Amino acid sequence: MRTREDFPGRSDAARVLGRVLLVSVAVLYMVLFLLLPLITVFVQAFAHGVAAYWRALADADALAAMRMTLTVAAISVPLNTIFGVAAAWAISKFEFRGKGFLLTLIDLPFAVSPVIAGLVFVLVFGARGWFGGWLSEHDFKVIFAMPGMVLATTFITFPFIARELIPLMQAQGRDDEEAALSMGAGGWRIFRVVTLPNVRWGMLYGILLCNARAMGEFGAVSVVSGHIRGETNTLPLHVEILYNEYNFVGAFATASLLAMLALLTLALKTLLEGSHPELRSGRPRKASAPAPRLAPR
Repeated sequence: MRTREDFPGRSDAARVLGRVLLVSVAVLYMVLFLLLPLITVFVQAFAHGVAAYWRALADADALAAMRMTLTVAAISVPLNTIFGVAAAWAISKFEFRGKGFLLTLIDLPFAVSPVIAGLVFVLVFGARGWFGGWLSEHDFKVIFAMPGMVLATTFITFPFIARELIPLMQAQGRDDEEAALSMGAGGWRIFRVVTLPNVRWGMLYGILLCNARAMGEFGAVSVVSGHIRGETNTLPLHVEILYNEYNFVGAFATASLLAMLALLTLALKTLLEGSHPELRSGRPRKASAPAPRLAPR
C-alpha cells in the first residue's frame, strides 16, 4: 500500500503546493473549455428575452430539424442496440475465427473521421456512386435524404453499445450460461433469461451514450444530408445555418437544446454509475446476485 512518502515532494508543504497546483490547473481547464462555453450558449440564447427564445424554437424549420433528429436517432439507436448486444454476446461468450478482426471493425468509427465516413457513403450511394444508377432507376434516394442520414449516424454510433457490453460480459464469464445449458436450456432461452438480465444496466448505459452521440452528430450527417432546410436538417445542421445567417439568437437557442441533452445525458450517466459501479470499472460486483432461475418449459 502506498504511503505519503511515495508521492512527489520532499516535505508536507511541497506536497500541499503540488496538490493545489494540480487541482487549480484542472479546475481552470474545466472552466475555460467546459463551463464557460456552456454558460455562453444559454446567455446568448436568452440575450433578447424569453419570448425571442421561444420564437426561435417554435420556428417551422427548427421544429422540422427536431423531428428529423428524433427520427434518425429513433432508427439508428435500436439498430445499434441489436448489433451491439449480438456482437458483444458472440465476442465474449464464444471462440471463433476472425474474432480479432470483428473487434477491429467495431472500433473503426473511432478511427475514421466522420466527414470521411460521410464521403464514403456519397461515393457508394451517390448519383455517380457504385449503386447510384440502380437507385436512380428504382427511384430510391439515399444521399441527400433520410436513409443516408440514418446510415451515416448508425455507422458513427455503432461502437458505443458493443464497447460497453463486451468488457462487462467478459468479466461476468460463462458460468451462468453453462449452468443453464446443463439444465437443458436452448441458446435463445439462455440469452433471454440469463445473459440479457445480467447486462441490462450496461446496455442501458450504452444506449444512453449512443443516443446522445446520434442526436449531436454533425460531420457525417452534414456530408450526406444536403442541408435542405426543413427536410434534411438535424439540430446541429440547423445551428450552423442560423449562425452563418447571423441569426445568433436562433442558433444559440437551438444549441441550448443540444446542451440540455448533454447535461441530461451526463446526469443519467452519473446516476447509473453511482447505482451500478460495475459500469464504470467494467467488473461485476463481488457480491453478485444469484443466477436467475429457468422457468419450466
